Amino acid sequence: MDVTEFEELIDRLGDDLSLWPDDRRLPAEELLTQSSAAQALLEQARALRHALAVPPVQAPKGLADRIVAAAAKMKDETAEPRTEGETAES
Repeated sequence: MDVTEFEELIDRLGDDLSLWPDDRRLPAEELLTQSSAAQALLEQARALRHALAVPPVQAPKGLADRIVAAAAKMKDETAEPRTEGETAES
């Protein structure tokens, strides 16, 4: 197994080698003992899985209402719309 094949298998089978079929896992484990590039790929895959597993941030209660109210206030405070070709100086 080479690093390219290992990367493709990580993409298809995931970063938990214990879940890989033996005919793929054993060569992958051997590659990991010899290749720092393969080790880096596995670490990156694990870091990505960990990052994606973090629960999403919950917006504070009432945030959407405050955004809508602020947008409405900004709309009320804006000047009259200009006609086509009109500038601030005209």
